[in-house]
Amino acid sequence: MNFERLLTLRLIIARYGEMDMAKWWNTKGQLGSLGSMALRRGFPRTHFFAQARSVFAVAAHRCSEVFNPPGCATFWTLPENIEEEFDLRWERWLDTPGPWLDIFKKLESLKVGDLISCLNGFDLLRESDLKAFSRLKVSTSGTTILLQETFSEKDEDVTLLAMAFSKGTEGSLVIPYAKWK
Repeated sequence: MNFERLLTLRLIIARYGEMDMAKWWNTKGQLGSLGSMALRRGFPRTHFFAQARSVFAVAAHRCSEVFNPPGCATFWTLPENIEEEFDLRWERWLDTPGPWLDIFKKLESLKVGDLISCLNGFDLLRESDLKAFSRLKVSTSGTTILLQETFSEKDEDVTLLAMAFSKGTEGSLVIPYAKWK
């Protein structure tokens, strides 16, 4: 799994779901310029990561409130081995935040609109991702999307989980999930 890709996807979904954008979780501009100004003084080198960590926690909590299926992977709750490796990488990213600055700056200027276009603007989508996405259907309850394939811990699965959030609307969160092997 490409953990840099996972981080970028999580950053985009976290920012997109904030109250000043899609209104899915209760943070407002935390990953925008306002959040940057608020935290820069206390965390001059790593404030972007502090912003991200707090929005990730709020987003994960909100998603689990809406739908928390047992034996399944969601965008914010991946298998334990992936989450552990992600946390190990997080420490490395904190030590060398420079390569991430452009992505965080780009997040600050993100505008609400089409989430797929936002993801594409970060060069994260391939033709095969778009094809798989076109087959996704929202459940009859209107709050979930089950990925058709079993979660195989590959980049394509995580990308599809991220893309599926776009089936939600402003103020109406849809939770994508996949069954584990």
